[in-house]
Amino acid sequence: MAKIPEPNFLESVSKNFDKAAAHTGLPSGLLEQIKVCNSVYQMRFPVKMGKDYKVIEAYRVQHSHHRLPTKGGIRYSHKVNQEEVMALASLMTYKCALVDVPFGGAKGGVKISPRSCTPLQLQKITRRYTTELIRKNFIGPGIDVPAPDYGTGAREMAWILDTYTTFKGGEIDAAACVTGKPVNQSGIIGRSEATGRGVYYALNEVCSIKEDMKALGLETGMSGKTIAIQGLGNVGYHAGRICQNEGGAIIVAVAEYEGSVYNKDGIDIDKLFRHRKATGSLLDFPGAKNMLQRKKILEVKCDILIPAALENQIRTDNASKIKAKIIAEAANGPVTAGAQEILSEMGVMVVPDMYINAGGVTVSYFEWLKNLSHMRFGRMEKRFDQNTYNNLVGTVEKLTGKTIGTKERKMITRGADEVDLVRSGLEETMITAYHEIRGTMKRKKQITDLRTAAFVSALQKISSDYLTLGIFP
Repeated sequence: MAKIPEPNFLESVSKNFDKAAAHTGLPSGLLEQIKVCNSVYQMRFPVKMGKDYKVIEAYRVQHSHHRLPTKGGIRYSHKVNQEEVMALASLMTYKCALVDVPFGGAKGGVKISPRSCTPLQLQKITRRYTTELIRKNFIGPGIDVPAPDYGTGAREMAWILDTYTTFKGGEIDAAACVTGKPVNQSGIIGRSEATGRGVYYALNEVCSIKEDMKALGLETGMSGKTIAIQGLGNVGYHAGRICQNEGGAIIVAVAEYEGSVYNKDGIDIDKLFRHRKATGSLLDFPGAKNMLQRKKILEVKCDILIPAALENQIRTDNASKIKAKIIAEAANGPVTAGAQEILSEMGVMVVPDMYINAGGVTVSYFEWLKNLSHMRFGRMEKRFDQNTYNNLVGTVEKLTGKTIGTKERKMITRGADEVDLVRSGLEETMITAYHEIRGTMKRKKQITDLRTAAFVSALQKISSDYLTLGIFP
């Protein structure tokens, strides 16, 4: 019997969309408009690499214009292709709708291997890519706002901003053309950890609901939960670090492209991160066992599995081997549509990517707002709040005849810094969104998984925008 081929990333997203659409009761024409990508820009441009020239293949896809600007990261990978970027752009639309961030979805991709390029070559490619976007009006504070993704970071975003301002000199809101910038280049404190911290806030809320944890055979709370993480990049590292240090979880396994390490008693992820930085590999980490087949980490026995690498990691051919009770999709599309069905039958809770990794776009929204307001969060109110709290503490001390220590007074009376406000806003966003998704699943009894519920919630919000705007009179 011939093996049925696994759907690609775009086909998986489309299949998940269709499954959810059946529960919305929305007109088919409206659903089709929401589903399709509005604009696809495929480009090829030459860049001098040493003594030769290389033609670079790149993309920018704007999935939905129901809200502007569109928003989405730029991925640097030798595996980039148009369908992948289209899938990522569509997920961005649904993600923004879920967490009530007023953007349409977009995504960019440049087909290169960052590891094989020098910093100078990466800078040339980034600046030329930005120039192409400017020429076609595919970037701007009110048009399309890129951000980091796999293979890019704050450095590349700084190059994009500098290139944009070179072409758009005098544009007062130019800094808002891109997010994920360095803090000293109009960035925001807390952006680098945002996606990972969002994963923690989401998991913390997921694990707080007694009814759901009982169904999985788990206790409530993050403390003591065992976690395996695929990918020690920005998202995987911060998610693991915060789950470990703030949630009390135990990291039992971590994987990267060179292999995996395992220790049932726990791995200190900060020490592992420093070990990899010093040696170039996470293998041979003291106290941990090497697992040379890196994908075996997906089959490790644990409470929570966090795939934080690339799409299509859990497929129909390995889904039945999963031993985790909860899968937190920190990457985009790590579980295929077919694997989702198998996992649902197994009773595994899959917390979908379009929700759990929305921390990045949420804090990018805060950065965009900061750039448009031209002012650091907390600057206006921090000292006022601090003085108010000091006066309140002083009044209580006077009325009771008792005083508190200096350390306690500082803790009680401190005003909020930018990072405090960013984290507070992110936590509120993730908690609110989860209860909306869970509420949708509870109301519609025929929906049995969080992914379908998340899609339904997103589609209802997006359709409301379309109908309010009168696009479908």
